Amino acid sequence: MPPTDEPTTRSSFPDLKPISAPRDLPLLPPRIWSREDWARIEFGYRSRDMDEKWDVFTEAGVVFLHRSWTGNEIYRATFTTTADGARTITGAVVERDPERYNNSDDAYDCLMIELVLSAIVLGEPATELREKLVHLARRRAGGADVPAGLVQHSALGLRSAP
Repeated sequence: MPPTDEPTTRSSFPDLKPISAPRDLPLLPPRIWSREDWARIEFGYRSRDMDEKWDVFTEAGVVFLHRSWTGNEIYRATFTTTADGARTITGAVVERDPERYNNSDDAYDCLMIELVLSAIVLGEPATELREKLVHLARRRAGGADVPAGLVQHSALGLRSAP
């Protein structure tokens, strides 16, 4: 799929499936998103090839994060404007239907929301977040030395050039 100058919206995706077993996420990313960050997040992101794993769009201050292959909504994050016009996540919902998403680690999900927005939507290197992802994945695997590249690709995928 070639890049587009049009914002990504719900209608950009033909087969979206809403969260079927929603659960409020008790942990939220602490990042304060600048006005510039928010403008890019609001524009959204559409996967362009099979190595990309996330589609993202925004409606009325709520960001929807869907897996690109299945259309399953995995995360929903509500943003609120701060006094200086930046944004912060003030609420998030995660899919807990094991048929759609096989995870129950709140810390992992908190990290993934921030990582998808930072690395995929904004195109940032997000080195520290990626390291945390690898650490959490290895902990979940019982300390196994899972290759960092494999962890990142399976959870996050790649990002095509903007």
